[in-house]
Amino acid sequence: MDKIHSLTGMLDLYEDGDSSDLSKNIFETEKRIKNIFSNYYLKEIRTPALEDTDLFKRSAGDISDIVNKEIYSFQDRNDKSISLRPEGTASVIRSVIEKKLDQSTHKLWYMGPMWRYERPQKGRYRQFYQAGVEILGYPEGAPEFEMVSLVCSIIEEFNIADCTLKINHLGNQDNKKAYCDALIKFLEPLKKNLDEKDLERLSRNPLRVLDSKNQDTQLILKDAPSLKEFLETKSIELLEAIKDEFSDVCNIEIDYTLVRGLDYYSGFVFEALSSNLGAQDSFLGGGRYDDLCSKLGGKDLPSIGMAIGIERFASLVSDTTLSDKIVSFITLGSILEPKTYKIAHRLRSLNKNIILDMQLSDSSLKAKLRRANKNNSEYAVIVGEEEFNNGTFIIKPLKDELKEQQTVSIDELFEFYKAL
Repeated sequence: MDKIHSLTGMLDLYEDGDSSDLSKNIFETEKRIKNIFSNYYLKEIRTPALEDTDLFKRSAGDISDIVNKEIYSFQDRNDKSISLRPEGTASVIRSVIEKKLDQSTHKLWYMGPMWRYERPQKGRYRQFYQAGVEILGYPEGAPEFEMVSLVCSIIEEFNIADCTLKINHLGNQDNKKAYCDALIKFLEPLKKNLDEKDLERLSRNPLRVLDSKNQDTQLILKDAPSLKEFLETKSIELLEAIKDEFSDVCNIEIDYTLVRGLDYYSGFVFEALSSNLGAQDSFLGGGRYDDLCSKLGGKDLPSIGMAIGIERFASLVSDTTLSDKIVSFITLGSILEPKTYKIAHRLRSLNKNIILDMQLSDSSLKAKLRRANKNNSEYAVIVGEEEFNNGTFIIKPLKDELKEQQTVSIDELFEFYKAL
């Protein structure tokens, strides 16, 4: 009988991988990102994986690649077109509208699987994971600084090398229309040099031509009018203020050609890139989308958001180990285990910043120490029958060879663990 295989571009992930395994990097990356979200007092939201297909058509735009080529859509048993979510923002806004929360302010985060039918490549899969943030109900200004601060915190926390945060402003509706008119006028005589995809963009959403991946189009655009010429002074000043404020912690570049791939973006936009990812160098992006809520049938709700591709990001991170110390608790002799679980429980309650690995296998001390070293444990707490009868424990340092192991009482063990 033939073996059943996973679908193309859809991965099995195991947290218990070795240090070189992308799975382990993904799990650890998610944990650290969640910690950052918590530090910014963001609240989690979870939305369904399946949505009405019309939600994504109305939000992403009919000419986007997501809707035309990449979305997983099918008819359900009621002959209704439903889709696996290709991104998170539209679902969040749909939920806020449906719960009648679109007149309130919200600071939300989400994390979960998304689906797009595209050619799998390094860091890009058909089922992939995104972490996202949506700051809702706040007009332009303070949220932009908060969002850039959050992005810089992520880059700093993971020490991403060769990273640039590009920022731009798409202007208001009048600015955008004036610029699009100028761009059409510039490209009209050169239409014969544009491919079919860029011609469609030019006719339906000219700003998206700036996002073209066609090198010939990019060469033509070098002589095109600059968006900067059409922006209001306050928009340029916002970009410059953000760059001035955060350039000491992040490499920030104002790029007036930067646009985002979804139609709902307006105003401030940004993208984080790393040269270590090759041609597809973006791993995080977002921007303001003030009109999306009303476009989907809700109230006017000024909003800004961002999303980070977990797989692509995890592939950049060489050390995903959490800053928390790991201690291995090793018992020798099965008769001790029921009583030592209570001691392990007490240790965990004394210091929640420590990861305590209670080793459950009935194996030798040598094998358990080998596992402790593999898990990158800083110490091993060892108790055998003799120690247990004497009410003592052995604390064995595993990283510092100059430190000697010591035998301590249970109270001394608690004090040692609390002080780690």
